[in-house]
Amino acid sequence: MELSTARPPRVVVFDYGFGNIRSAERALARAGAEVEITRDYEAAMNADGLLVPGVGAFAACMKGLTAARGDWIIDRRLSGGRPVLGICVGMQILFSRGVEHGEECAGLDEWPGTVGPLKAEVVPHMGWNTVEAPAGSRLFAGLDPGTRYYFVHSYAVHDWTLETGNPAIRAPLVSWATHGERFVAAVENGALWATQFHPEKSGDAGAQLLTNWIETL
Repeated sequence: MELSTARPPRVVVFDYGFGNIRSAERALARAGAEVEITRDYEAAMNADGLLVPGVGAFAACMKGLTAARGDWIIDRRLSGGRPVLGICVGMQILFSRGVEHGEECAGLDEWPGTVGPLKAEVVPHMGWNTVEAPAGSRLFAGLDPGTRYYFVHSYAVHDWTLETGNPAIRAPLVSWATHGERFVAAVENGALWATQFHPEKSGDAGAQLLTNWIETL
């Protein structure tokens, strides 16, 4: 029997100063990836997958991302169909804009939508919650509907408006969660996937989810 010589997928965790990069690195390695933490342009462009973390304020993350040319890297990767995964604020900045404390900041505009305050009795939404995943989701493959994932956020996207308008083009798959109100918990849209929750902090469920993404690389 011949031993497989296939290398594991290479994933870059983009280091632009915001996000749980070490926990993301460990979780991706556990899921079977070869992981590098860097903001190097060539490494980020040539990796099989790019993970964009994010913790903190929308505007601050956008400022750090653009300073590191992350906006350009994400755009170029997606133009070539190269996979990108955004996590937490790394998901939020993919939308058109964020509004925090009455101040508006432009996002990457990969998807239309506004990131706004989460309206609930207890904010931030911190802890474990279930997700409503649509049929056919590859991100949540093998995970039960009652599985819980770890969230830490005070802002969210409350409406999804993007439609392809072309039945030949697969519409994005949008997953939802509820904390006070319903909000977007994850999106699968071609090469661009994202989660509002933290898979790297979600135990075995998060490991399975990251494995599902890595298997697409």
